[in-house]
Amino acid sequence: MKQLICLFSMLFVLASASASPAKDSILTGADQVSAYLPLLKGKKVGMLVNPTSIIGRKPIVDSLLALGVQIRLIFGPEHGFRANAANGEKVLDEVDPLTGIPVVSLYGKKRKPSKEDMEKIDIMIFDIQDVGCRFYTNINTLRDVMEACAEFDKELIILDRPNPNAYVDGPVLDMKLESGIGRFPIPITHGMTVGEFAGMVKGEGWMKYKEKCRFRVIRVKNYRHDMDYTLPVSPSPNLNTQQSVLLYPSLCLFEGAYINHGRGTLMPFTVLGSPELKGIYSFSYTPVSMPGKAATPLFQDQVCYGLDLRKYDISGYRKKGKINIQWMMELYKAHPHKEKFFDSKLSNQMGMIDKLAGTTRFREQIIAGTSEEEIRKSWEPGLSQYKKMRKKYLLYP
Repeated sequence: MKQLICLFSMLFVLASASASPAKDSILTGADQVSAYLPLLKGKKVGMLVNPTSIIGRKPIVDSLLALGVQIRLIFGPEHGFRANAANGEKVLDEVDPLTGIPVVSLYGKKRKPSKEDMEKIDIMIFDIQDVGCRFYTNINTLRDVMEACAEFDKELIILDRPNPNAYVDGPVLDMKLESGIGRFPIPITHGMTVGEFAGMVKGEGWMKYKEKCRFRVIRVKNYRHDMDYTLPVSPSPNLNTQQSVLLYPSLCLFEGAYINHGRGTLMPFTVLGSPELKGIYSFSYTPVSMPGKAATPLFQDQVCYGLDLRKYDISGYRKKGKINIQWMMELYKAHPHKEKFFDSKLSNQMGMIDKLAGTTRFREQIIAGTSEEEIRKSWEPGLSQYKKMRKKYLLYP
């Protein structure tokens, strides 16, 4: 009877994941179970996953376990395997209570799998939904996992997913400002899927042991970079709507300003405000402590006044292929105490605006009242050089 139940589970998962998609419908790498299941047969598997790692609507770990895959270790990125940690919050190792599988945190004491971890597996799967930004740390974890797999001679399978912000814009990171939110000389939005980015990491030598790196990408079917893609699962606790995902490349810059950007509310990355903008803006909201999302948000329990972008028309982002820097220019101009605006001591984020922007010039330009046209000119020739390099690694039209 047990074997019969397993057989029915296997048939159900394969049928739901491999059903013929409607014309032009997107089929993620994870959904194409038949393309990678044979590669896992008889092998001890490690998986770098989080709640975005799904087959259809079911967590990929559950689906592969039902198919008899031997998952020996789960690796968790920033926010953790179950996404119950706030941004930047260290995550501890644990045993997953639902599956009994050990979970190794790659956002705690270590950033990449150890020799001991890698000795427990034969092959690694990376399946995480990215949002296409330099300061979103999944691409850092991808590089670290690639290095570990290369160092200890393990094959890596990347189950690719679409990039919801698949355009290229922003200044290329000055590597003098390299940090945990910027480890590669790329613009703010890099315009690649994680599968494509892995090719760039290896091809440009941004990893150790690149000559030993073995990975294969299970490509997204029916996908083009100019397609709109709505994420089926929130990629992290504070990107809880499609609006926030698409505003993120622009609004995350406010992590480096004395402005609350919705942390401590149910609408993060869709509003901007400060108590000091009272009388200038009529829209208001009050950030509160929200453990797991924002335990101590900026301006906690204070009424903030500013911009409500929840209904902002985001359809033009992809068409224009540009992040919005007008909001930073506007709020700096409106702020009555400009000496506070980029004071990293007040926001408890030392030098954050320079690390986020990838250059010291952006902060200087905002203060000087430089026009958007001149700011964008200063991103060249780096931005055009990056676009040329990017073409070598694209897997999708």
